Amino acid sequence: MDSLLDLSDRLYLDVADFAHSTPHWFQWIAEVWTELGLLLFGVLFLVGWWRAREGSSRMMALALLAPLATAFGYVVSEALKSLIDEERPCRAVVGAPAALVDCPAYGDWSFPSNHSAIAGAAAVALALSWRGMVWLTVPMALLMAFSRVFVGVHYPHDVTVGLLVGAVVAFLVMRLGERPVRTLVETARSSRNRTVLWCAGRGVGAHSAAHAPAHAERRERARHGAY
Repeated sequence: MDSLLDLSDRLYLDVADFAHSTPHWFQWIAEVWTELGLLLFGVLFLVGWWRAREGSSRMMALALLAPLATAFGYVVSEALKSLIDEERPCRAVVGAPAALVDCPAYGDWSFPSNHSAIAGAAAVALALSWRGMVWLTVPMALLMAFSRVFVGVHYPHDVTVGLLVGAVVAFLVMRLGERPVRTLVETARSSRNRTVLWCAGRGVGAHSAAHAPAHAERRERARHGAY
């Protein structure tokens, strides 16, 4: 265990030295990305929900579960952080260059990385709820985790465990919650309340029915035009 921690210390020093060798504009991007990535995940949640309004009940259920699964990933990470009092590397690692951002206050422990847990959870939740998004969300999560080491506030093992914790928790929440949330979505879509219907969407059947008259009209015009 000690050898792994020593390796993490050395990796942290290597990344910190690399960070200070990069141009200021690159350092600024890394600083911004540590927070901007969270905002982009939030935007993807909203877009996923909007597109699911015209999808199946399962699709909507997964879209609604995605931010909830991410929240659970954060909660579990925060619980672990409160149990393991690991000091931040920007204070603990002797000889390390100054962090690119302010070192968090004493008591804001380092292990695991909450940012990485949120990123890992969001990446998995979005990949499960939106087919094909894995090629975007996983690189986003990895870059966010790396940025936390790059700016000097986390060890490599902090972000690695954070990613894994978030990913596993999100996967479990998405799988276990799919059936009950799908039932709620189906109930909501049968409601007469316009607000509830707007939030849940009418589903793929209603979307097809709404477009059926237009398609029939175009087919009729084409048939008459053929003669």
